[in-house]
Amino acid sequence: MSTIKKVAVFGAAGNFGTPITAALVTAGFDVTIITRIESTSIFPHGIPVIRAEYTVEKLTAALSGQDAAVCAVGPAGISTQIAMIDAAEAAGIKRFIIDDFGWGPDFRSLPEFREIGAQRKAAWDHAKTAAEANPRFSWTGVSIGNPIDWAIKRFPLMGFDIKQHSAIIYDDGTEEFTGTTLEGIGQAVVGVLKHPEETANRFVKVRSIQTCQTQLLDAFQQVTGQSWEVKRGSTKDLLESGRKKHQAGVSGWVLELVVYQLFAPGEARCILASKEESDAELLGMKEESPEDIARKVLNTGGSETVK
Repeated sequence: MSTIKKVAVFGAAGNFGTPITAALVTAGFDVTIITRIESTSIFPHGIPVIRAEYTVEKLTAALSGQDAAVCAVGPAGISTQIAMIDAAEAAGIKRFIIDDFGWGPDFRSLPEFREIGAQRKAAWDHAKTAAEANPRFSWTGVSIGNPIDWAIKRFPLMGFDIKQHSAIIYDDGTEEFTGTTLEGIGQAVVGVLKHPEETANRFVKVRSIQTCQTQLLDAFQQVTGQSWEVKRGSTKDLLESGRKKHQAGVSGWVLELVVYQLFAPGEARCILASKEESDAELLGMKEESPEDIARKVLNTGGSETVK
């Protein structure tokens, strides 16, 4: 496969699209942002923006001349990905990075997530079929596990209230999981596009760290130089509460069940790959420590004192 230089990004202003776009620009790719006509998102200065209807015809025109496309749209945009894939193939795109940025196709998720998973799988299967029929088109999925620094900062239910310097430790706090930082997500995409042959038509598994709640708590206390207030929680309670909310059609069930899956003791459900089994080294990613994660989370707000 020839060198990839021109890259289009869908979802460039989103949670993961923002660091992906920044990483691509820093790495020297010629980036173009494609967004809906009605989008009110604010994009980085100096990057071309194409506004288009999300139909195959209009997207094919928008993708003309690009070497690769990255789909990093949020959950509301997942249904448009099949049109993006068809347009990418029609436009002669060499590599389409599908919207995974989660746990990949083999994750043992709870039954409550089957409908969400089916929507994602439909697009993944569509890309696979397109690549099998057209050898000039290829795809890659980037499985990241837990988006660790972003998730800790955004969701105190994950165990850490950054503003209050308090923690909820579920069960004994030692269930390990793997996570990828926002910086790591951006580098993973860069790495895929720099290694097109090795990453073609498969899911790559990436990670920045393998850790647990107690290690992260120690890191936050060390980095801030303060003792944090610690409360105890139960993953069993999260499971029961999340399922009740799901059955009643009440919001909040997704986060509770996601945190349950992450910390349920004895499951090892959320170890995406060992360091040796992951593609992180191939893609140029660095392994990070709990202290690295703590510093990234605390520095995000700009007002936290870090020792």
